[in-house]
Amino acid sequence: MAAQRGKDILLKIGDGADPEGFAAVAGLRARTLSLNARSVDATDGDSAGRWRELLAGAGVKQAAVSGAGIFRDAVSDAMIREAFFAQAARTWRLVVPDFGTLQGPFLVTALEYAGEHEGEATWALTLASAGEIVFEALP
Repeated sequence: MAAQRGKDILLKIGDGADPEGFAAVAGLRARTLSLNARSVDATDGDSAGRWRELLAGAGVKQAAVSGAGIFRDAVSDAMIREAFFAQAARTWRLVVPDFGTLQGPFLVTALEYAGEHEGEATWALTLASAGEIVFEALP
């Protein structure tokens, strides 16, 4: 697989309609996706050599997405603000070229706005998974 450009990673927020439409999140310059699964220790006195044993498939899985960029006050910005203030789980889609698409419900857990006197207004968000995340590999 060839190297990928970070700017090609795309974050979209769902509009809640049926069928769901998605709006690309405007102004993002940086995006991060973290996938985690907690382990469950099943070690006991009979564990071979007293080595730790982990119980497969028993841990809680979670995904976190963060992004930061310039503030554009686009349609997607209003959707994100609404989701934050309502603390409503919205469907989000993250497209990673030559890898796949992750989609599922996320809560906006942090929303930040900043600006320097002689610079552009910026913003950042953090999303936490709020249900099953589906991965679909790109062909």
